[in-house]
Amino acid sequence: MNFRSMEEFWPFYMNQHSKPATRRWHFAGTFCSILCFIYSILFNWWFLIFVPLFGYGLAWYSHFFVEGNFPATFGHPFWSLLCDFKMFGLMLTGQMDREIKRLGKRPVLQAY
Repeated sequence: MNFRSMEEFWPFYMNQHSKPATRRWHFAGTFCSILCFIYSILFNWWFLIFVPLFGYGLAWYSHFFVEGNFPATFGHPFWSLLCDFKMFGLMLTGQMDREIKRLGKRPVLQAY
């Protein structure tokens, strides 16, 4: 399935992250990646290797062992990365629950 915009992809992405634990694992992975990125810029460039390891590692763990699906990154890497940061921001600002309720009223497309 081809998505033309982040607005089209967002409901599908959230459907792939339906469990709160999955979203928490993603939050932890994104947060650790940001910290590793900052550390690598300030102190040691070799630390950049940990940015994708933490980010993707924790997120993919949640898909395989919590959510029970395949990461959206496999089929849509660009949109998934953007939506991961959007989800991180919504969780950081406490707006994720409101977004989940808003999306609950919209039909969600399946990619497979």
